[in-house]
Amino acid sequence: MRGFSKAIIAGNLTRDPELRSTPNGASVCGFAVAVNRVYKDTNGDQKEEVSFIDCTAWGKLGEMIAQYAKRGSGVLVSGRLSQRSWEDKNGGGKRSRTEIVVEDFNFTGSAPRENSGSSYGGATSNYSAPAPAADSMGTPDDIPEGEVDLSDIPF
Repeated sequence: MRGFSKAIIAGNLTRDPELRSTPNGASVCGFAVAVNRVYKDTNGDQKEEVSFIDCTAWGKLGEMIAQYAKRGSGVLVSGRLSQRSWEDKNGGGKRSRTEIVVEDFNFTGSAPRENSGSSYGGATSNYSAPAPAADSMGTPDDIPEGEVDLSDIPF
């Protein structure tokens, strides 16, 4: 049986997206989304919990996210879960990270864009950037083994 992985989150970008290129020229964009959850505890008191979810977008989708999204942007992200592990360079042992590899990205509302004549989002006109076909995304699975050390990507 083959597994299935799908994650859908909505929240706000915690920082401006970082666009990088792999040694073979593939674009990769890293960003994090803050997801808030409000609930009542056993005493009936309202509590809030925030999760910070790391996301990675490859190829043209990553380039578009880096161009239009900014810290504070409201977003809806869907994609597959990916976990990678590495040895800490400072002798801290084995480290791991679970992230969403973005397949679809939408703005959920407007966000301030400093010194920009363009705008996006809003209740009536969400910007949607569907992911390109898997064979054209330049995902880590397409990069030959040993060519790129994903732990060197700083997000």
